[in-house]
Amino acid sequence: MSNDNGVVLSMENITKTFPGVVALDNVSIDLNKGEVLGILGENGAGKSTLIKILAGNYIKDSGEIFVDGQKFEIKGPAEAVASGIRVIYQELNTINNLTVAENIFIGEQLVKGPFKVVDWKAMTKRSLELLDILNVKLDPNAVLGDLTVSEKQIVEIAKAISKEAKILVMDEPTAALSEEETQSLFKIIRTLKSKGVSIIYISHRLKEIFEITDRVTVLRDGKKVGTLKTVDTNENGLVEMMVGRDIKDMYPKREVKIGDIVMEVKNLKADGFKDISFKLKRGEILGIFGLLGSGRTSLVKALFGANRIKAGEMSVNGKRIFVKSPGIAKDGKIGLVPLDRKTEGLALIMGVKENITLANIGDLGKSFLISKIQERKKALKWVDEIGIKTPSVDQEVNSLSGGNQQKVVLAKWLESGSQIIILNEPTRGIDVGAKIEIYKLMQDLCERGSSIIMISSELMEIMSIADRIVVMSKGRFTGEYTRKEASEEKLLHSACL
Repeated sequence: MSNDNGVVLSMENITKTFPGVVALDNVSIDLNKGEVLGILGENGAGKSTLIKILAGNYIKDSGEIFVDGQKFEIKGPAEAVASGIRVIYQELNTINNLTVAENIFIGEQLVKGPFKVVDWKAMTKRSLELLDILNVKLDPNAVLGDLTVSEKQIVEIAKAISKEAKILVMDEPTAALSEEETQSLFKIIRTLKSKGVSIIYISHRLKEIFEITDRVTVLRDGKKVGTLKTVDTNENGLVEMMVGRDIKDMYPKREVKIGDIVMEVKNLKADGFKDISFKLKRGEILGIFGLLGSGRTSLVKALFGANRIKAGEMSVNGKRIFVKSPGIAKDGKIGLVPLDRKTEGLALIMGVKENITLANIGDLGKSFLISKIQERKKALKWVDEIGIKTPSVDQEVNSLSGGNQQKVVLAKWLESGSQIIILNEPTRGIDVGAKIEIYKLMQDLCERGSSIIMISSELMEIMSIADRIVVMSKGRFTGEYTRKEASEEKLLHSACL
């Protein structure tokens, strides 16, 4: 394997199998110096397996890996780091009660003197130098727990370049970032590129792929579909490569009969918003669009009783309701699929069946008298009805894909009899195929008489799926459009008022 063309990494014919599953089937990729290579694919396509082999967390069954033209046998994380490879996972590997400098040099503190005392001054100085390379201002002595997610991510990048990483892998790096924070990350990526660092960038967000990558490799069902220069393709082409269907099929929209008003909100006020009024009809998908800080999440939390309402009124099916807690919202047939399903919507170490019946556990009995037969029966019903892909209802939710986790949260509220379902960023962090399933499921529910409030920051999603869209800015509604009236320009204009 030659390095004449500036290739810093080559993974050739990589194969990895697990019991009953071929996770990777003769997959080959290469990465050039100072390049950003995007890797796309649905959940289960093989992206994570490929990266875990590169990081030394999995051992390949066959194939070869070359770094700077030299063959490497990566049998563990230490070999990966030694060869200049660092991976920044979506779940950041930081310690919140340590400082920025301590996190950067964790396990490899700078020391001085014969007794090897930790050299705090040198660590602070070197941390500032690393952060300066990234063109960011962060206090090396700041406690990590006080920082934002994007700032913690910067610390992870600084940690990587402190060990002279020449290959940096970023796994869904913007999943928890705002648009402004995403653009800041992109500036750092461009800085690293200019210094010769090569980056593998994994994301479900096609817009980002076109903004930051030079080439893109697509995987499907454990096989490589192809590699293209990003400028030589488009969103439609990448979707077809990933899922074998046209982009027009990404946003399946059926015309559902819209009925009477099921929820009415008048002059609602709480922390984060004021004077909000709207009506929601049976069978309708009402979209709420707004930029970061617009008050969208504050509003939906208030509708669900998790944000105290200070003024105004709500009614459901013509009856006044005082939503002072999520329990009252549940009794009013209101369910919430939250922004962060992992921390707010699921008990990750519990099984699928426990999560589905959690909000309605009282119907199964009390204490040790809970009917396990009924619990299993109810869970199996929703697994079948909304297509949750799981080996069994006993499977820990933590091991499911993002799309299936989202379905479990939804099943919990359907089991509770919710007729008004609030979905806060329903397709965040899930792949294209799973998104399509969620869109179809939303419309299935509307056809059965449910009503949906959907909060989304994806313009194409909200314009394609919502029947009506209201726009929020600075805690108030600034525009309302039907699906036919809506355009990117109109929504963004209203979002900036």
